[in-house]
Order: sequence, then C-alpha cells, then structure tokens
Amino acid sequence: MSYLQKQLDAFKADVTSSSAKLASRRTAGATPAPPPPPPPPSAGAAASNNAVKAGSSPAASSAGGRKRKRADGAKVVYSQPADTGTGRYIMTQVTYAVEYLKNKETAQTLAQVTGYLGLRTREGQQNMAQILKRHDRVEWDGGGGGGGGGGGGGDGRATAWDGGTYRFRPLHNIRSATDLLAFLQGQATAQGLEVRTLKEGWAAAEEAVDRLEASQQILVTRNKKDQHPRMVWANDPSLVQHVDPDFQALWFKVALPTKDDLPQEMTKLGLKPTSADPSMLGAMPKVKQKKQKKPRKGGRTTNLHMAGILRDYSK
Repeated sequence: MSYLQKQLDAFKADVTSSSAKLASRRTAGATPAPPPPPPPPSAGAAASNNAVKAGSSPAASSAGGRKRKRADGAKVVYSQPADTGTGRYIMTQVTYAVEYLKNKETAQTLAQVTGYLGLRTREGQQNMAQILKRHDRVEWDGGGGGGGGGGGGGDGRATAWDGGTYRFRPLHNIRSATDLLAFLQGQATAQGLEVRTLKEGWAAAEEAVDRLEASQQILVTRNKKDQHPRMVWANDPSLVQHVDPDFQALWFKVALPTKDDLPQEMTKLGLKPTSADPSMLGAMPKVKQKKQKKPRKGGRTTNLHMAGILRDYSK
C-alpha cells in the first residue's frame, strides 16, 4: 500500500502543477482590457489648449506630458534694492528736487526738475509743482514761461501750473562777493558769518572769501586742520596801519599773566577786572609772604666754661 500511496501523491502533484501552468498561459495570451476613459477637461484647461492650438509655439508646450523647466534667470536680491537715485514717494522726490536745485546755481524750470526725477505723469508733476511753490527753501518765479494748464502763482500773477522757474533759497541770499560785502556792512552788530552757510547757494564762496581777504575787505578765521575759512567779518581797509617789524617783535616778547593770575595782577595795579564781581573785589585772596626759616641752633653745649672765649655764630 505504501507504494501505491506514493504513486497517487505524485500524480496529484503533477496535475496541480500542470493546471497552474495552463492558467498562466491563458492569462498571457489574452488581449489586455482597454484603459478607462480620461475625465472631461475643465474650462481653464480647455482655454489653455485652445491658446496652444491658436498660436503658441511647440517649444512652449510640454513634451511627453512633462512640464518643461524654465530657464534660470538672473537672481534678484529683494532685501537690497538698487539705488536708482530717485524715490518713489512724493516727499522723497521733493528731497531730491531740493538737492538738485541746490547744486544748480541757475533757475530751473519744472520740466527740468521733473525730468531729473523721472516724473512722467501729469498728476505727479502737478503735485511736485504745488509743493515746490510752497517750500521754504525754494524760490519760485512765476514770470517765466510755462506749458499748458491754468492756475495762479503765489504772488497773484496768472501763470500755467507748470510755468515759472525754481531756484534754491539759501539761509542768506548771498551769491556773489558784492552781496557778501553788502550783507556784512548792513548788519547792526559786528557778528560774524559762517562760511558753510554761504556755500549752500554759492559754490565759489571760498574763492571769493580768499580774494576779499587779500584785499583787506573782510577778516577771516580759518580751521587749524585744513586752513579752510570758517568765519568772516566786515573790515575797513582805511583802518589798516603799517607797524614796524621791530616794534612787533618787542610787543610779542611781553609776557602776559595767565588767566588765573590776571585778576590779581590788575588788583595790584589798582585796576578793576571787568569779568570779576564788584562785590568780590574786596575779598580777593591776598598773596601770602613766605616766612624766613630761622637757622637751627646746634646741639647741647657742653663747654660752658669757655662761653666767654668762643664766638656764637648762630646769631
């Protein structure tokens, strides 16, 4: 029985393997089922397809269903915008406009100012004109020519809104050597004038100051570091007198007391210092006289029996 049982088991195994091979052959030879139909396209996809069919180039469309990679352009660092020299907002533009007029010693038209700023719109140009006409550091002259548009100037003259000329208004209206002399001579006091305020509306201020100083028409103080003029005063050339060099040498040899000793020296001479308080003049500290130190006597005298013979040198 054991032999027959083994033959039966072998037959069952052979039948099982044959049925598996037959099933695999039938599956490989069968025709594959068609794929399911794609979903209908949406409205946006249909519009894009129509645009591609109408006039887009084949290179712009995706190849093989894959999206074409865009070419890498120049990388822009948005945290550091480029300095174009002009601002986008109106007050920033006004700052650039005033600086532009400051560097120009001649009057400029609105077209020149807006052309420098890059303002192309009519609204921006009108806003700039209104602000500059009321700016405290800008002089507007409505007598100049102008373009289209109507309006009135600040002085009542009817001019176009883009008419007239604009000029920088410095702290002092000084633009020449003649203006400088007239300003200094017209002052009620002998107050000096800072040269840096002159250079705001007058680029050649330092050269004119040097010429006026050489002709002794003004007095000038200069910086120790670079010798640039710092302050100017009016001067009368008729008061200039020639002093002998020998006398000048003797004059500068006289030693003056220090600032602390000057009140005491004047008090000794019976003079009253103008900077001292009159109530404190009597309480001026007196100079203490140094006491002469007495000579020290010698040690203990032991030869008393010779006191009448020896001489005392301690007196």
